[in-house]
Amino acid sequence: MKWILVTALTIASIVALAALIGSRLPRSHQASREQMLAASPEAIWTAITDVEAFPSWRKDIKNAHRLPDRDGRPVWVEEGSSGRMTLAVERMEAPRLLVVRIADPDLPFGGTWTYEITPAAGGARLIITEDGEVYNPLFRFMARFIFGYEGTIASYVAALEKRFARD
Repeated sequence: MKWILVTALTIASIVALAALIGSRLPRSHQASREQMLAASPEAIWTAITDVEAFPSWRKDIKNAHRLPDRDGRPVWVEEGSSGRMTLAVERMEAPRLLVVRIADPDLPFGGTWTYEITPAAGGARLIITEDGEVYNPLFRFMARFIFGYEGTIASYVAALEKRFARD
């Protein structure tokens, strides 16, 4: 019985320490990744805006479907292993600029992803910039020290590369 109490206190102490450290971290962060892709800007644009096709090339997405537009701009829901997330386009300048915002105030995080596409020799250059916020101090600790701010972007870019490799 004593070892159960010691184990429980140790776990509670670790969680409390992580939350304390997380409360000292900035709520906002920025992460960015640049990648050359062997595809035209138009092909990249189609891939990143064709919501219904996301599950075919993004292994983290089980289902994605459009919702009614807001202010004339696309809105959709992605369902994956981490749950549901509603996203809304803030700015679209095909085929070079897309800004998407997490449009779900109930999530413990929020922010935008900005996609910049420029033509380059042999394809196009894609820059994805995440301007994120993590509201919960424990999640802030995990985002900074366990998952990393660029982990989601890296997975997304890897999936996009595979998508174009199979064409």
